[in-house]
Amino acid sequence: MTKKDRRLSIVFFLPAAVFMILFYVYPMFLLFKNSFLEDDQPYGFVGFEHYSNALTSETFYRSLLNTVQFVIGAVTVELLLGMVLALLLSTGFKGSNYIRTLLLSPLMISPLVAGLIWKFMLNDQFGILNSFLYKLGLISTPQSILWLSDSKYALLSCMFADIWLTTPFMMLVLLAGIQGIPESLYEAARIDGANKAQSFWHITLPSLKPVILVAVAIRMIDAARSFDIIWVMTQGGPNNASSLVSTVIYKAIARYNQEGYSSAMAIIFMIILLGICSIFMKHFWSPAKKAA
Repeated sequence: MTKKDRRLSIVFFLPAAVFMILFYVYPMFLLFKNSFLEDDQPYGFVGFEHYSNALTSETFYRSLLNTVQFVIGAVTVELLLGMVLALLLSTGFKGSNYIRTLLLSPLMISPLVAGLIWKFMLNDQFGILNSFLYKLGLISTPQSILWLSDSKYALLSCMFADIWLTTPFMMLVLLAGIQGIPESLYEAARIDGANKAQSFWHITLPSLKPVILVAVAIRMIDAARSFDIIWVMTQGGPNNASSLVSTVIYKAIARYNQEGYSSAMAIIFMIILLGICSIFMKHFWSPAKKAA
C-alpha cells in the first residue's frame, strides 16, 4: 500500500473514528467515571460503594430476574412463531407476498406506539381483550383479569406486546435463511425417500443454525434492554413486578438523581450481557462454524 493509499484510507476512516469517540468511547468513559463518584455535589470519590449497593439491592436483583424471564419468554415464543411463519411463507402459496407484507407491518411501528396500543387493548375497563374473553364465556366479567395492574400478569402483558412487535423480525431473518438453502438438497432427500418432517430436521434446521444463533443473539440483547414498552404499559409496576434493569436505572437517574448509582448498575448489567453473549457464542456459534 502506497503512502497516498494510506492517507486516503485514513481520510475515509476519520469520520467513523470521530463518531465512535464522541458517541461511544466518551460516554462509556463518563459512565465508568460517574460510577465511582458521589451522587450529590461536589461528586467526591466513593470507590465501589455504588457497586456494593447495587449488588446488595433487592430491587436490582428483582429487576435482573424479571429481565431474564422477559428475555427467555419473549425470545423463545418469537423464535417458534417466526419459524412457523417462515416455513409457511417459504412454500410460496398464492397470496403469500401480501400476507408477508401484512405480517411485517408491526416492524413499522415504534416500541412506544406498540406499548400504547397494547396498553389500551389490555385495559381492564375498556380493553378489547377482556371484552373478547367475556363474550366467549372464558371470564365472568370484563374486569376479571387486571392485565396491567396485577403482579401475576403485568410482565406477561409486556411480553405479549414485545412478541407482537418483534416476531416479524425473526420471521424475516429465518425466511431469508430458508430461501438461501439450495433446492438440490431437498431434491436429493426426496429421492432418498425422506418426508417433509425428515427434511426439516436433517436439512432445514441444520442449515439455519447459524442464522438462528445470530437472530437469537440480536434479539436477546434487544429484549434485555427493552424500556419503551415496559415504561408505557406499566412503568415497572405494580410493586416492581414488571420492572426490568432498564426501568430501574431510569428511575434512579431521572427520579432520584442517583447518577453514580445508576451508572454502576448500567456497568454491571453490561458486564452480565457481555458474559452471557460470550458464553452463548462460544458454545453454540463455534460448533455451527465447524459444521459449516
